[in-house]
Amino acid sequence: MAFSQGDSAAAHNFALQIDGVQVEYLAEVGSLQLEQDVISHVQNNAQGQPKVSMMPGISKGGTVSVTRGQTQSSSFTDWINESLAGNMGSARKNATIIYMDYQNNPIKRYDLRNAWCCKVETGGTKAGEAQVLNEQVTITFEELKIG
Repeated sequence: MAFSQGDSAAAHNFALQIDGVQVEYLAEVGSLQLEQDVISHVQNNAQGQPKVSMMPGISKGGTVSVTRGQTQSSSFTDWINESLAGNMGSARKNATIIYMDYQNNPIKRYDLRNAWCCKVETGGTKAGEAQVLNEQVTITFEELKIG
C-alpha cells in the first residue's frame, strides 16, 4: 500500500504469528515497550574540557499485551499454557505481530525474538449480558525487530 505525502497508516486488523504460523487474529494490541540502558561515558578532551558521550547499553527486553476474543485457537492457548507451566524450552518462540490495512495487506511487522506469555487476564463477565469474553495476554520478549 503506497502512502501519499502526509498520510499515516490506519490499522484495521491485527494478526499474531508464532514461529511463522499465523495462529490468531487479535481484537487489540496494547503498547509495545522495549527498554535499553544508556551508558554515559565522561572523559576529558585534549584541551582538558570534559566531554560526555552517550552509548547504547544492554537491552532489557520488552513486553506487549494483546487481546483476543475467546476462541478455539489451540495453538495460541497451548503456547500460553507452556509458558505458564514454566516449560521454557518449548515456550520461547519467535512471535510476530502484524498490523494490516483495510484490505488485509500487512503494513507493519513487529518481530519478537524469544517471546513467551507471562500474564493472562480474562475480561469480567456478567450473566445475561450480550458480550464477548476477552482474554488479555502479556507477552515478554528478548529482542525486537521492526519491519
